Amino acid sequence: MDDALLGALLASTLRVATPLMLCALAGLIAERAGVIDIGLEGKMLFAAFAAGAAGAAWGSTTLALGAAMLVTIALSWLHGWACVSHRGDQVVSGVAVNIIAVGLTAVLGIAWFAQGGQTPPVTAEVRLQAIAPGAAEALRGVPWLGPLLGDGLLSHNIMVYLAIALVPAVWWLLYRTRFGLRLRAVGENPHMVDAAGVSVIKLRYAALTLNGVLCSLAGSYLVLAQNASFVPNMTAGRGFMALAAMIFGKWHPVGAFWACLLFGFLDAVAIRLQGVKLPGIGEVPVQAIQALPYLLTVILLAGFIGKTTAPQALGKPYLKER
Repeated sequence: MDDALLGALLASTLRVATPLMLCALAGLIAERAGVIDIGLEGKMLFAAFAAGAAGAAWGSTTLALGAAMLVTIALSWLHGWACVSHRGDQVVSGVAVNIIAVGLTAVLGIAWFAQGGQTPPVTAEVRLQAIAPGAAEALRGVPWLGPLLGDGLLSHNIMVYLAIALVPAVWWLLYRTRFGLRLRAVGENPHMVDAAGVSVIKLRYAALTLNGVLCSLAGSYLVLAQNASFVPNMTAGRGFMALAAMIFGKWHPVGAFWACLLFGFLDAVAIRLQGVKLPGIGEVPVQAIQALPYLLTVILLAGFIGKTTAPQALGKPYLKER
């Protein structure tokens, strides 16, 4: 494979996998605490809308990220209010979050900006820029190492590196801290945690708060790094792909990371295959290429879901014993 093509494929894989990584880590933290989060897609979509609207209106990256964070934390708390405080069905609550996000972002977009649900494009000053823009050019003359290191690894914005850094950070939080031990215990045996004098409800709300923060970063990335504005349904199933990556990774940060890279690679390859004529087949329809990552996600999930073990208390409302 040509070294330039390999570097471009690596760069595209990391860019596509970044929102998946952030969203998968968000779902992992919530589900490790025993709360099913089907609403990852909706929270990411609403975060993208909030970041696009705030970024276009106020011209500030910080305010765009802050608006997205407020919205997603509020949605996570709404999910918690329904299924943690009032012991409602967690799957139904997550689906409701998705429905609210799809409908409300379109309605607010039309009402506020009158552009068919889209937001005005954010300026270049608001968008996330590459940290080392000259690195790729400086290393371009070096065979193999130049495209891989320059184009593939050093041409990204801070959100890409943050997503990668959060993988060991979440691992450390879950497996090397007292908070993480209690969080995992809540997802396995909440009665034991309650007997130790620790509030199950507070721990699950803490997990949902972290979940909201990570979802806000995933959604904001779509507007501040990939597209220049919010477009209705722009998440295009990424929240469900992240959920599949989390399950494929066996509810472990490192496993979810590799699964997200795999899904990102499949998506990057699908993009590269558009318009390419394959020997003996000819040009593959664009619709088939676009469906390839989702089809392979379903196949992988169907093949591995029976071989993974979810947290024992996942999806089970906790009723404090009297």
